[in-house]
Amino acid sequence: MKHWTERIASELANWDVDQHVVASGTSISGSIHIGNSCDVFIANAVGKLLKKLGKDSKTIWIADDHDPLRKVPYPLPESYEKYLGIPYSQIPCPEGCCENFVEHFQKPFLETLPAFGIELETYSGFKMYHEGVYNDYIRESLEKTPRIREIFNQYREHPLKEDWIPYNPICSECGRVNTTTAYDYQGDTVFYRCQCGFEGEMDIKSGNGKLTWRVEWAARWKIFGVTCEPFGKDHAASGGSYDVSKIISQDIFEYPAPYPVPYEWITLKGDAMSKSQGVFFTPGQWLEIGAPETLNYFIFRSKPMKHKDFNPTMPFLDFIDQYDRVERIYYDQEEASEKETAKLKKIYEISQTVDVDSIPDNMPFQPSYRFMTVACQIGGNEEEIFEILRRNSQLPERLNHKEWMEMDGDDRERFIKRIVQVKNWLNLYAPKFVKFEVQTDLPQVELTDPQREFLLKVADLLENRDFTPEELHEEMYQILNELSLKPQKAFQAIYKTIIGKKQGPRAASFVLSLDKDFLIKRFRLED
Repeated sequence: MKHWTERIASELANWDVDQHVVASGTSISGSIHIGNSCDVFIANAVGKLLKKLGKDSKTIWIADDHDPLRKVPYPLPESYEKYLGIPYSQIPCPEGCCENFVEHFQKPFLETLPAFGIELETYSGFKMYHEGVYNDYIRESLEKTPRIREIFNQYREHPLKEDWIPYNPICSECGRVNTTTAYDYQGDTVFYRCQCGFEGEMDIKSGNGKLTWRVEWAARWKIFGVTCEPFGKDHAASGGSYDVSKIISQDIFEYPAPYPVPYEWITLKGDAMSKSQGVFFTPGQWLEIGAPETLNYFIFRSKPMKHKDFNPTMPFLDFIDQYDRVERIYYDQEEASEKETAKLKKIYEISQTVDVDSIPDNMPFQPSYRFMTVACQIGGNEEEIFEILRRNSQLPERLNHKEWMEMDGDDRERFIKRIVQVKNWLNLYAPKFVKFEVQTDLPQVELTDPQREFLLKVADLLENRDFTPEELHEEMYQILNELSLKPQKAFQAIYKTIIGKKQGPRAASFVLSLDKDFLIKRFRLED
């Protein structure tokens, strides 16, 4: 069974090219989030698989930093509206911490990529124009403007004007690039008008202008020898950017369009991600609460055009449970149907940040993320949290008889990272009902006589022997049945006396996570 990325790589492997170039690109219009960075993740996966097939391949990323600012991104102030229409590369850094606007938003993104196992060559659209990389393509586009206009008009309801030229100079008066209209050229000089009222001319060799997007995209394919490129579904719409650029690439630049990999946008809690509205989630934010492999899994577990919604609150716990299950199935620690096993093992391999040959032979330590949301609110340090897991039968057999200090380096590192991730999730995204604090003093609580009797009997149980969570659960149900006490009321008594709330984590596991002497004293209502 092949994963969809493997099928793409297999098809590309049959192409008669000396080298495959898998391209990705991102508009630097604000924070780069997990939605518009799918290009990079998919391109990286395909590029690695081509190498695995013995093909010469490289992955590139192009920052579209010569484009105009169209909306002020969150959390920039309204004062940045004065930069609307200005190329990103010409806008100052909003916090004065970087060279400019582009570096401010690009740097955090690029710094996260190694964690996801992503290796690529990076390029700047601004530098490419200023270094003359596009000059010959601009000249060719100007010379073939009538044909380009004809291609555009095939997909337009209203045809372009006869003096339209596929080039936008940056106005030397107002500095904007999306308000200029080029209407003529002579040699390397383009004549233009701007909505600000200025009329001027621009030497294409100055780099102070750019090709119209769909022409630029086609030129870029030939410049880099691109053979495959993922992109958002908006570019893939019928008559959209890819359809137009494909014809331009073939007819104008005599270069075959690359293999397209369109993908569906990722929504955030049901809403479209928007940099201007502050509705986004970055790869860096993901690393705060989850391992890099889990974001890879989120992207690669389903086909690229399938809808994906991300919710970092309670649904995130379900998602991590799913990933952990896939990991157990990969290591034959959990059963599944033959078909599902083959499918999930392939997805697991694709999701790893290392090559298949480097995946560990034995299953790594996998402390339950969901359970650790409880343990991390009780244990004060790594050793205490480790012991809480032991008391709740949450340790694998190989660790069950080891002390914290006896863990090997890989297990220890994975455990500590998950502790950090869980604590970050609790601080940043956990709903209020998940959070609790063990009260050092007995809270002022009202309990019925049956509730008091229930607590006393549980205290006696704990004093006499040790339990697994399942055993304690059964014993507590026997007691509440004997007392004709509803489970809800019985467990409320536990939560009220320990955390001062009417609800909390699963009772048996919660009880076993706490110090036994503390519990016995508390359940006997002793201060």
